[in-house]
Amino acid sequence: MRVGSGGIMLPNHSTLKVAENFRLLEALYPGRIDLGIGRAPGGDRLTAQLLNPTNTFDPQEYIKQIRDLHAFLTDTPTPGTFEGKIRAIPKIDTVPSLWMLTSSGESAFLAAHYGMALCYAQFINPSGGPSAVQAYRHRFKASDELSEPQASVGIFAFCSDDEEKVQQTQALVDYRLLGFEKGNFDEIPTYAAASAYNYTPAEWQRVLYNRQRTAIGTPDNIRQQLENLAEEFDVDEIVISTFTEKAEDRLRSYELLAEIFDLQPRAYTAAPAVGRSGL
Repeated sequence: MRVGSGGIMLPNHSTLKVAENFRLLEALYPGRIDLGIGRAPGGDRLTAQLLNPTNTFDPQEYIKQIRDLHAFLTDTPTPGTFEGKIRAIPKIDTVPSLWMLTSSGESAFLAAHYGMALCYAQFINPSGGPSAVQAYRHRFKASDELSEPQASVGIFAFCSDDEEKVQQTQALVDYRLLGFEKGNFDEIPTYAAASAYNYTPAEWQRVLYNRQRTAIGTPDNIRQQLENLAEEFDVDEIVISTFTEKAEDRLRSYELLAEIFDLQPRAYTAAPAVGRSGL
């Protein structure tokens, strides 16, 4: 069983702090830690500025953070720099597996350049994912930590053997994703609110678009959806995040998914972007 994050939004954090947090995890569970990183603010710019007052929103700063993070994790500081005088603790012999989350494809080129694994965020942007993964594989440069390209795809998913619960969850997810797009971040969506809402034609078009970001269904149905997704992206790992009203429905969904594919689900901590439950 592996442990880690789907996407620590690196510009929101101190690079040294992220390195030390994950070095501690790696010291406790060597060879079992995945460190996924991304660059999206995860919210508005004011919040991002408060989370990390040094955040300049400059793409070059993110690239510098990637370099610094790798240096801290591998004890390979750049001589003559301020960061080069600092060591991340604890000192250990292994390194967490580095993953980069991308939703536009641009970060796929960074992952390829630095020899990192890549996860495409289908749950954010359902357009262009297979092409981004293909470009990543084509441009991949081997690193000391990863000799060959490794890719996965992330999606919102829910599975239940209760057809009514599937329909209710689909309605809830439709409502929740549209609410996020409209800036309704304070509302805790419920099925009652979702079922009572009257969508405008334009809103319904967004609902249909957003459904490409999800895989929701009964065991037989969702198996086909996920197999099609894996084939489209040419990957053997799918990262899943699940929205439900009740915690037991979420856990049961993961159990069913594990049964469908005869696998033990990976256990991951929650992260700002997505929790990774690889299948």
